[in-house]
Amino acid sequence: MERETQFVGESGAFLDAVEMASRAAALERPVLVIGERGTGKELIAERLHRLSQRWEGPLITLNCAALPETLIEAELFGHEAGAFTGATRARAGAFEEADGGTLFLDELATLSQAAQERLLRAVEYGEVTRIGSNAPLKVDVRIVGATNENLPDLVERNRFRADLLDRLSFEVVTLPPLRVRDGDILVLADYFGRRMAVELDWPGWPGFGDEAVKILIGHDWPGNVRELRNVVERSVYRWEQPDVPIDRIELDPFDSPWRIPAEPEPAAADGAAAPQSAPAREKPIVDDFKGAVEAYEKEILETALERARYNQRQTAKALGLSYDQLRHALKRHDMIG
Repeated sequence: MERETQFVGESGAFLDAVEMASRAAALERPVLVIGERGTGKELIAERLHRLSQRWEGPLITLNCAALPETLIEAELFGHEAGAFTGATRARAGAFEEADGGTLFLDELATLSQAAQERLLRAVEYGEVTRIGSNAPLKVDVRIVGATNENLPDLVERNRFRADLLDRLSFEVVTLPPLRVRDGDILVLADYFGRRMAVELDWPGWPGFGDEAVKILIGHDWPGNVRELRNVVERSVYRWEQPDVPIDRIELDPFDSPWRIPAEPEPAAADGAAAPQSAPAREKPIVDDFKGAVEAYEKEILETALERARYNQRQTAKALGLSYDQLRHALKRHDMIG
């Protein structure tokens, strides 16, 4: 595997999914890869291709969601010259390009009903017809589809053809989200961190400090491995002490005291403002009022400093304090020497 397509992980859930894909690779059957965004569906598709008898043939990838509905059929099946406005010459589609190899259809659930019908015929009969032509072309293609949608549910709602799902789901590999891959978060973070350190020409890899590890483990990672990679690489890049363990993880690159506020919710149809439900705030039970106030004040200072990237003058401005007032508050909480 290339450096960009390595599988990194040791959790049972992850290894089971990889093993299932490896076993299915040798069979000349369609495979569906299901998983949340960022879980590595394209890596599984490449593994299915590389471990198959088609490994010397082409691996063609088509993101079905990246093209407008008017073009997706032309991209899949090709077209003849003059088939539609702008078609000045004939063009082979993804099926013809993947002949003898594998066609990876990412975001499969976004296909239109018309494209699904043509795809079903291609799967059943191994032939495609270019738009603007009546002559079918034989193709030898293995299909791997991927989606983050619940396809059986889409069938129930008449958004996906049941007969097409039956043909494509010989094997279904469901990838686990990162939050359930026990132990893999730190393994992956270390892997991405080392690679970034090499890219930055650091003399070595200092690893992560305790606070950084706590943040990495505590985050829910809705963007899965892709999000983790971005967070780790950004945190390494912004860390200016290559010989000191990284102890600041920046989960949100948009976090800033000068962040542009979100647009207000549009008004309801009757002109009234759209109702907003304020989150319930738990009322604290305090038996040490002075200690609780001091702890809260310190937390505010720590958060403001981090948001301003530890620039004290910008922190003071964001909090509405003078520079001297901020310095006095920091000294009172032993946050500066």
